Amino acid sequence: MIARVYVTLKEGVLDPQGKTVQKSLHSIGFKEVSDVRVGKYIEVTLPDSIERAEAQKKLERMCEQLLANTIIENYSFNII
Repeated sequence: MIARVYVTLKEGVLDPQGKTVQKSLHSIGFKEVSDVRVGKYIEVTLPDSIERAEAQKKLERMCEQLLANTIIENYSFNII
């Protein structure tokens, strides 16, 4: 079982890395880019023997305790 976890900055939190990427895109000719936000993509592999509901609970805890800084970041995940 694989979980894809996406972590992004909350709305209103400054993203200096995103601004740097935006400026770099402009400098190489992509002037139409109006904003860039940078996040994280994390893939977590869990054993197939875990029930889907239990996997969801565990992933919530993983995100809350380590994978995301919930003060400034949002997270979402999907299990495939």
